[in-house]
Amino acid sequence: MSGADIVEEQVPKRPARRDHVPLGIAFMLAATVMFSGSSALSKWQVVEYPIGEVLFVRTVTSLLVCSLLILPAAGLGVFRTSRRYDHFMRGIAQAASQSFIIIAFSMMPLAGAVAINFSSPLFATLASALVLKEAVGPARWSALIVGFLGVLIVAGPGADSFQIGALFALSNAVIYGSVTAAVRGMTATESAETLTMYQMVVLTCVFAALLPFGFKMPTLSGGALMMANGAANALGQYWWTRALHLAPASAVTPFFYFSLVWAIIIGFFVWGDVPSVGLLAGSAIVVGSGLFLLWRESRR
Repeated sequence: MSGADIVEEQVPKRPARRDHVPLGIAFMLAATVMFSGSSALSKWQVVEYPIGEVLFVRTVTSLLVCSLLILPAAGLGVFRTSRRYDHFMRGIAQAASQSFIIIAFSMMPLAGAVAINFSSPLFATLASALVLKEAVGPARWSALIVGFLGVLIVAGPGADSFQIGALFALSNAVIYGSVTAAVRGMTATESAETLTMYQMVVLTCVFAALLPFGFKMPTLSGGALMMANGAANALGQYWWTRALHLAPASAVTPFFYFSLVWAIIIGFFVWGDVPSVGLLAGSAIVVGSGLFLLWRESRR
């Protein structure tokens, strides 16, 4: 018997992974509510404060909230990992993604930027199939394609769609989709708590580096809103990570589409953005595809 065989016998095998798709979907839906509120607050704040400052305060607050939620139970052992490089690269990618989407929010209506961002599940599914070798059946592919067609109707591609804000939103979608697939791969060895804490630490360091490029002392109300933004973002990030930890990316990421519903509502009541026929029709298609997946996965 070789040394490798002895080592293999001594190392206990990890239990087979079990997916909990309905619970993962529930976490993703809860995350969309938090993300939508955070996006609206960010859009409101970047009008008055530098983007780097908004991102930094939001992330610092998110880090504090996540620490209060996670560290009392997990302790500093939550940072024990052999994949620090992967965590660092994931944090860098998400820093770019979050920067791009906030820039897009500052240049275009909230619902429009969110709609373009909804091409990310397609990139996530492609990455999951190619990199993680996840099985994506015909029903899931059909629902994803139909949902993406709904996004195109919402975005209304045309001559006026090729604007800088839309390009930033699309760049965010590509990065977000790729990160989604990467996180799903990391959950084989990393807990949701470890993924969340490393993400917040790396993001805080990256956004701190942006402060020298612009800082404005916030008012009392402005600072309170930034902190509320961070708290909502923290819960959203944690629940989003939990969703990917519980179910395949191709099963839960389509439910990120529900952020569009909240974006339409917030955009109407806060900025007076009246939803167009295309926006409503496309949203109905997007939500319908998500509900179909929820029904199908629950039956399975």
